[in-house]
Amino acid sequence: MSNTPTTPLLSLRNITKQYPTVIANDQINLDVMPSSIHAILGENGAGKSTLMKLAYGLIEADAGEIYWQGNSVSIRNTAAARKLGIGMVFQHFSLFETLSVVENISLTMPGSREQLSKQIIELGDHYQLNVNPAASVHSLSVGERQRVEIIRCLMQDLKLLILDEPTSVLPPQHILSLFDALRKLRDNGVAILYISHKLEEIRELCDTATVLRAGKVTGSVNPNEKTAKELATLMIGHDVPSVTGRDQQRTSEKPLLKLSSVSVEAQDPFGTSLSDINLDVHGGEIVGIAGVSGNGQQELSKVISGELLSKLLAPNAINMINQPAAHLGAADRRRLGFSFVPEERLGRGAVPPMPLSKNALLTAFEKGMLKKGFLKKKAIASYTQKCINDFDVRCGGPDSTASSLSGGNLQKYIVGRELMLTPKLLFVAQPTWGVDIGAATAIRQRLLDLREAGVAVLIISEELEELFEITDRMYVINGGALSPSLTTSALTPNDIGEYMIGNQQELRETGGNHAV
Repeated sequence: MSNTPTTPLLSLRNITKQYPTVIANDQINLDVMPSSIHAILGENGAGKSTLMKLAYGLIEADAGEIYWQGNSVSIRNTAAARKLGIGMVFQHFSLFETLSVVENISLTMPGSREQLSKQIIELGDHYQLNVNPAASVHSLSVGERQRVEIIRCLMQDLKLLILDEPTSVLPPQHILSLFDALRKLRDNGVAILYISHKLEEIRELCDTATVLRAGKVTGSVNPNEKTAKELATLMIGHDVPSVTGRDQQRTSEKPLLKLSSVSVEAQDPFGTSLSDINLDVHGGEIVGIAGVSGNGQQELSKVISGELLSKLLAPNAINMINQPAAHLGAADRRRLGFSFVPEERLGRGAVPPMPLSKNALLTAFEKGMLKKGFLKKKAIASYTQKCINDFDVRCGGPDSTASSLSGGNLQKYIVGRELMLTPKLLFVAQPTWGVDIGAATAIRQRLLDLREAGVAVLIISEELEELFEITDRMYVINGGALSPSLTTSALTPNDIGEYMIGNQQELRETGGNHAV
């Protein structure tokens, strides 16, 4: 591009933010140029999210200065950030399900609905972010919801767009469309700060990358000139081992989990009902469930975990570890040898204000932690400390509250707590969501080790790369219905994407040999 600007759009100088037990940002210096896509790389707890919240006015720095187009500014709140032209799209969208697209946008933008609808259409056409202004948000796909969030930012005379894990909920086909839109934004003068754990995406999309480690900037690189492995090494400070144990092995004769024609009405008015679900998982295999978020994953998780019971199901509609289980509650299923890691870390996987030691009791209380109804504090502390050590949970110890951990470290703790129960059947929803590449590799290796030990492992994941790396078979969930069982080695990401966006019939006609 000609006339390359020399003055940074955003400059952070010696930015420091400290919390009671950790320095999240330690004298950070960062320059973001106009018309650039700038990645922020770092492992969990490196300080990425804190830095983005500072730039967007969600929190204030303890020390340091912020410059905008060369001038010192104070960004004390999100209103001040938006006034400068800074917008942010979070990993979990902030739209009201019951309102239309234009009604959502009218909550923060001036103008009549007619005027706003016209702007939405014009911006959508220009940036290939098309969405119907009159559509109700609950009827939109995840990709369309993301478009709404980006358009809302564009309507404020956007100069800097901050994106947090923007592709974590998109099928492959929609990722390409998003990248096209982001490149067009860059070419029109918008700067983009891009946070992602997907290193190949960063290599493909970003112009520069700043690496954070333990709250400090350790360097900046051109990601196009580095391999994904080299970027990962820069992030974590050492080589990332590859997972092993992927070869096919013998599986149990009978499945340790079998769902037969399971249909369940959604309890949430905006949830997804399950329709005629047939699924099985044998001991000694890893089975994955792929799909765009909101297609019944939560409902299926609750049906398998025992949180959602239906009196309409016959007892053997769900068979778990050779026992009819449809009418068994969550605790009774666990007693059979079942362990579960839910998608929601805080509130479902862990109680936020409780220390990690007491959170261990939620599922591991039968592991020698009780004696005649009394808590054995030493046993609880020992179990918790072992989980912290074995799974590299960065925290202040067993007395740290769940809410004080970063999302990635809390995920490592919850996964570790469940794996330490030595289950016969393990069900994990989003095992590495928000976890850096080093920790993600370690978790995937643990899952493969369980598979080698004869454990039946079921995974729901929106990380296609993860599913292709460790699963033997896959199903795709779409609109509450499940695809046939698919052999992973016979599939491509585009095949899975076709199922995700509803083109199952086309895939059956052109590649029906994938079904087993």
